[in-house]
Amino acid sequence: MKYHLRYTGPANGCVVGLLAALAAGGCAVGPNFHSPAPPATTRYTPDPQPGATVQTTGTGGAAQRFLIDEDIPGDWWALFHSEPLDQLVREALHDSPTVDAAKAALRSAQATYAAQRGALLLPGLDGTVSATRESVPGASFGLPGFPASTFTLFGASLNVSYNLDLFGASRRQLEALRAQSTYEKWELEAARLTLAGNVVTTALSIASLKAQIAAVTDIVASETHQLQVTERQFQAGGVSHADVLAQRSQLAQTEATLPPLEKSLAQAQHRLAVLAGQTPDTVELPDIDLDRLALPTQLPVSVPAKLVRQRPDVQAAEALLHQATAQVGVATANLFPSLSLTGLIGSDTTQAADLLGPGSKAWSAGASITQPLFHGGELVQKRRAALADLDSAAAQYRQTVLTALQDVADTLRALEADARDLRAQTVAESAAADSLEITRKQYQAGGVSFVSLLIAQRQYLQARQARVTAIGTRYSDTAALFQALGGGWWNRKE
Repeated sequence: MKYHLRYTGPANGCVVGLLAALAAGGCAVGPNFHSPAPPATTRYTPDPQPGATVQTTGTGGAAQRFLIDEDIPGDWWALFHSEPLDQLVREALHDSPTVDAAKAALRSAQATYAAQRGALLLPGLDGTVSATRESVPGASFGLPGFPASTFTLFGASLNVSYNLDLFGASRRQLEALRAQSTYEKWELEAARLTLAGNVVTTALSIASLKAQIAAVTDIVASETHQLQVTERQFQAGGVSHADVLAQRSQLAQTEATLPPLEKSLAQAQHRLAVLAGQTPDTVELPDIDLDRLALPTQLPVSVPAKLVRQRPDVQAAEALLHQATAQVGVATANLFPSLSLTGLIGSDTTQAADLLGPGSKAWSAGASITQPLFHGGELVQKRRAALADLDSAAAQYRQTVLTALQDVADTLRALEADARDLRAQTVAESAAADSLEITRKQYQAGGVSFVSLLIAQRQYLQARQARVTAIGTRYSDTAALFQALGGGWWNRKE
């Protein structure tokens, strides 16, 4: 039986109570981990958060209310009330290789922890059976004239080893491995949250691009009709050839805006297919119409103290901090003595049938104590490195918390600005449409120049596209808020 005893704490700590520690199971050296305190701030922005956004008419124009310290549903994307969108998210979470890889990493970390827990805290038992054919010359016994003796030696032995974790080195190693498992768990939640957010925002981008393409297509049809009218007027002598060329140029410029939009749409569709775990050539993706989506009007906003417990990336950073804390204890333990007790019981005989007979028994027992004396500064420097890693992990945790607070602050301000922008774009489009209609009638009556008509057409095109883009941005930033707040994984039904 083998015992490995290592003292890694202060000299006036565990050493004084060595006998008591042997009976009680020892003490663990190194710092004990405690979850960092939540941020003291109670809000995300310097100015008080408004209770609601402004309201306007049309698609996506509803006012959104911010509900402080309200909970977030686990399937937050369902608040858009779109079954095709729900289907996309479900398929992505089920089929995504990214989520599958995160699940496998979690299983690996859990299995590694279980394996090391058994190796470090539970006894190890090994049995050995051997057979060796030997030839020993007489000279080995001081009889050079005797012939060699040839025989077969059979052996059986039982080795028991047990690591008595007197000062907690093994427990700190297991603590670090457990923290690694916790880290992988939060990485899985982060992967799920990021995937759901990317699917929703990409689907919303596709819907927005389709609406923009539809708007441009309508303008192209209108300008094509206007070109036909202008050509007939030219043939009748009512306008100059320059007017015809100007209308053709206007139509060509409008048509030139379609290829970039179609390119962005195709790329977004390819990205959505891959997010859903399918190949980019997939054509059976659910169709999402921007006009059929419902804008979530009740937006829960967690307080900062809760945010750090909800964000998977913050929890993952905390797990790495926990792991670094445990590694300091492991590095400290290596500076102090280790005590080993070894034992073996077995049997050696030249006849296999006599292995359990009298006279074949063999046993051994031993004890050793080892104190590191000189390792070229290796052990001390490793402990310093562990302390530096702990400082680094603490700094990374603080940065992750700050980034989380910034994400929420940015999104809250974006939603306020989005609502005002959409209202302004809606007013601008309505005014541009009225202006275009009046200018067209005035042109037909000969009251304004053709250049005025082209300017009115261009202004209306830009205003319509800007309004559609503003709607898509408002939907996307709404999804970004749920993602920034942690996504409600704690309320997931499964």
